[in-house]
Amino acid sequence: MASAAAAAPPLSLQHHYHHPLIIYRTNRISNTKHYLHRIFTPKFSTRTHTHEIHSPTPTNYSPHHLSLVQEINKLCQQRNLAGALDFLQRYSIHAIYDSVHRAEAMGVLLQACGYQKDIETGRRVHEMVSASTQLSNDFVLNTRLITMYSMCGSPVDSRLVFDGLQRKNLFQWNALISGYARNELFDEAISSFTNLISVSEFKPDNFTLPCVLKACAGLWVVGLGQVIHGMAVKTGLISDVFVGNALIAMYGKCGFVEEAVKVLECMPERNLVSWNSMICGFSENGCSQESYDILRKILEGEEGLIPDVATIVTVLPVCAGEGEVNMGVVIHGLAVKLGLNEELMVNNALIDMYSKCCHLTEAHILFTRSHNKNVVSWNSMIGCYSREGDVCRTFDLLRKMQMEEEKMKVNEITILNVLPACSAESELLCLKELHGYSLRHGLQYDELVANAFVAAYAKCGSLSSAEHVFFGIETKTVNSWNALIGGHAQNGDPQKALYFYFRMTYSGLDPDSFSIGSLLLACSHMKCLRYGKELHGFVLRNGLDMDSFIGISLLSLYIHCRRVLSAMIVFDRMEEKILVSWNAMIAGYSQNGLPDEALDLFRQMLSYGIKPCEIAIISVFGACSQLSALRLGKEMHCFALKANLTEDTFVGCSLIDMYAKAGCIEQSQRVFDSLKEKDEASWNVIIAGYGIHGYGKNAIELFEKMQRSGQKPDGLTFIGILMACSHAELIMEGLKYFSQMQSLYGIEPKLEHYACIVDMLGRAGQLAEALKLIHEMPEEPDARIWSSLLSSCRIYGNLDMGVKVAEKLLELEPDKAENYVLLSNLYAGSGKWDDVRRVRQRMKENGLQKDAGRSWIEVGGKVYSFVVGDDMLLKSEEIRNMWRRLEEKISKIGYKPDTESVLHELSKEEKIEVLRGHSEKLAISFGLLKTTKGATLRICKNLRICVDCHNAAKLISSAVEREIVVRDNKRFHHFKDGFCSCRDFW
Repeated sequence: MASAAAAAPPLSLQHHYHHPLIIYRTNRISNTKHYLHRIFTPKFSTRTHTHEIHSPTPTNYSPHHLSLVQEINKLCQQRNLAGALDFLQRYSIHAIYDSVHRAEAMGVLLQACGYQKDIETGRRVHEMVSASTQLSNDFVLNTRLITMYSMCGSPVDSRLVFDGLQRKNLFQWNALISGYARNELFDEAISSFTNLISVSEFKPDNFTLPCVLKACAGLWVVGLGQVIHGMAVKTGLISDVFVGNALIAMYGKCGFVEEAVKVLECMPERNLVSWNSMICGFSENGCSQESYDILRKILEGEEGLIPDVATIVTVLPVCAGEGEVNMGVVIHGLAVKLGLNEELMVNNALIDMYSKCCHLTEAHILFTRSHNKNVVSWNSMIGCYSREGDVCRTFDLLRKMQMEEEKMKVNEITILNVLPACSAESELLCLKELHGYSLRHGLQYDELVANAFVAAYAKCGSLSSAEHVFFGIETKTVNSWNALIGGHAQNGDPQKALYFYFRMTYSGLDPDSFSIGSLLLACSHMKCLRYGKELHGFVLRNGLDMDSFIGISLLSLYIHCRRVLSAMIVFDRMEEKILVSWNAMIAGYSQNGLPDEALDLFRQMLSYGIKPCEIAIISVFGACSQLSALRLGKEMHCFALKANLTEDTFVGCSLIDMYAKAGCIEQSQRVFDSLKEKDEASWNVIIAGYGIHGYGKNAIELFEKMQRSGQKPDGLTFIGILMACSHAELIMEGLKYFSQMQSLYGIEPKLEHYACIVDMLGRAGQLAEALKLIHEMPEEPDARIWSSLLSSCRIYGNLDMGVKVAEKLLELEPDKAENYVLLSNLYAGSGKWDDVRRVRQRMKENGLQKDAGRSWIEVGGKVYSFVVGDDMLLKSEEIRNMWRRLEEKISKIGYKPDTESVLHELSKEEKIEVLRGHSEKLAISFGLLKTTKGATLRICKNLRICVDCHNAAKLISSAVEREIVVRDNKRFHHFKDGFCSCRDFW
């Protein structure tokens, strides 16, 4: 019995098996003719039978048998399954049709029910089979019943049929296992296979093993797949092409590409499916070039094969994933040459490829010219526009699709494809329209759709709507909670993200890697190190630290919390450092004021052969900006040019900023002029660049030009222009632009804009007006505003106002040393030494220390740093000798030490000695020693330049005929020919 079953092919379980007919097994010799006839009965015959349906005389001749089967075939081919059922019911009672003929007709109808997924008609046929004592135990019909139910998506019914059989053969076991695999119930498929080999007398055949291998691939259990591989070798089924193809597919799906290649190479017989499976395996594992190589081998004709639809639709996603549109065009041409371009699946794959390669025009042309569209065609084109953020075209296409709803029914995939277009607050109404449509058509019950709506509402700024959708989900999975937690973490309410996390764990669900990543993001936004460390502990305890997404989230947390050392430890422990992790760490160093470390890590990344992207380049330019390292910045500019990264808008803005902060505003202008597209950000950066250099009129000219070009200024633009007016003493212009912000441009002034005006008025000595503006502000002033006013009070010696301002400032920031230093200097400038000592004692009690004056200069690509009064410098005596010579020169042309710049209770001679040790003087002396005659000196300083150093620098520029550029913590000073660009206003 077993051997006979194994010798015959079962119901088609594989997509490559083209004969879905089952051998009807019988022990009766008299039925041999009918047995052979049933093997070769066509599935859906296109021939029409000329005999009358109602035969006047009963007969058992085959023409009447053919009449029944062919009539059922014809009706099934016309998709008239109800008519076929009715015909079968009305005429099956005639004696002219014996049980064998009726069984064949029922089998044909069951096949059609499976293909058309008409489970109700299938159930009616099942009732007819069960009602017949002759047919209820028919092996073929029961096998087709099992298959029909599985094809209709009801494997439970398949199991009921199987369990109800008195006798079973291998075909029915195969049909059951295949049904489970087809419906992605892979555990059940493997369990049934285990029962087959343990409780039955049958041995798996070349149709059993491919189904089990498909289940292994679906569960990613390569170990079991290897066991099946061994079984195939032991039983000799390894030589079967179907088994070999299934092994290739399983190994490829599980990421074992080399094993898949070995199977392919050892196959005694290969067909086109073998090569297609290998292409698929390569593509799923990111081996695009190998996929193309396989296609070339097919085209070379060594195996005598011609690419088919499956080949084309397998290769095109590789082109789409890699963005290789040129290869996609070649494949398109091949499809046209082979006459496959009109095939629906090929056309859909071409649309998808062109859209994902950002060639929307080509995708649209293919879509509009196609006369044979299905829901996949519409979904691909809708997804194309949605990914591009083209909301109008996305919804227009969706509405056109609805107009063809009789033919083209919107499904869950359609909704999921539309939702990415709804990612901004301005698209909230469109999102609600889409949500309403989903509710009316019952699509919101799909878990993926519901979760996507939660995320979309969060992106559109409607967190309450996101919560409303979430609470409407009947069965909340971890993915549902993740959508809500991630939505709050990413869109402005990190505190609530933590709240919902606690609710999720209380409900009995454990977080996954996505949950942890979102929570770490929430902690980053809140700068909440405590919860972040607890999450880090959870990650380590559960072995999640190898997850690259979580690793990068931890980096972000520690960087945002200014724990750079902790971030570096996380980075160093990463087994696989992907580009994103390098970018995060380089940016972290740059953002936390560690530019040297950022540059060192960038060099290390290059030494590992990792190609940097735009983000890393932007961070490195930021580091060069902090150091005012012009030579390094120029080298990085050349690197970006060679890597074709300068076309990026953000890189362009970073370049403009780097040159501006390195003291080369002319080079900033050249980079700005070279930009092909100038957006708001680029205009803002160049205006701010002129502002920090004190070139207020140039900034105003650019501001007016920006508006003439059609660009609308935003809040950042006005920060730049107000700052420019402040540094250039353009008080009237600054007040004019400040008033125009709201009246002409509808921009509500924020604290940053008020800070600029307060600073502008304070620098000009209009302290009362600045204080009045502070009192009239719609918001409470922050520490920056009070600090700016206190600094102005110190410059102009307004002790009474300064003391009151200091009280406000110390209330807001009692632990910041700079605030006490400002107050101490205010008292020192008025000779209140007892008050100076009191403030300094308070600093000491609070454990605060004044930042030492520090300057640095770049010479020969290396940055040298100098601290005020540092006697431990290499060659410090040589530097001091240089300063003495300079002091002699400039004394002859009017230099007199300004001892009032030393705010300490010292003698005049001691103050003069302190002035000689100021860090900018040491940097200038070193620069003159180490650079060639005529070279510009570029010095950066962490504090405001004092009056004495400012006067000295002016005279030195004249004495040595050099330009000296000094960047302090407020602005740039360009010293040349005895003058400064600030016109002594800083």
